[in-house]
Amino acid sequence: MAEEPANSGKVLHYKNLLIWQRSMQLAKIIYRLTRSFPVEERYGLPSQMRRPAVSVPSNIAEGQARRGTKEFVQFLSLANGSLAELETQLLLGVDLGYVQSKDTDSVASEIQEIQKMVAAIRRKLAARLRTGEGIWDNLSE
Repeated sequence: MAEEPANSGKVLHYKNLLIWQRSMQLAKIIYRLTRSFPVEERYGLPSQMRRPAVSVPSNIAEGQARRGTKEFVQFLSLANGSLAELETQLLLGVDLGYVQSKDTDSVASEIQEIQKMVAAIRRKLAARLRTGEGIWDNLSE
């Protein structure tokens, strides 16, 4: 996660968050990967995979933009659920023979890395909730 600059007076934008940037890259990878699925599956599994891939950065952006710690934690939970959904669908794509596991290994690794990032941010935010500190405390607005 991008660090909040001390006393910078500026609130970070979600575009500055590494987790958002990486999840945007993941969504693009999923779009490229699902292009190779059979034409008859166009509205099936590829569509199902694209939805959670887009949902991850979207939930991170919305949660951060709301500027409330509890809300951000909630939206991170939604993003985490979408990552699990995407991982499941990726495995199904391999099992159905639409994509080779050698082509999905790096994608699966990226999903796991983003899941770790979500967990780390949630821990950090949970600690702020316990202390009563908000996301933007110590920043002038």
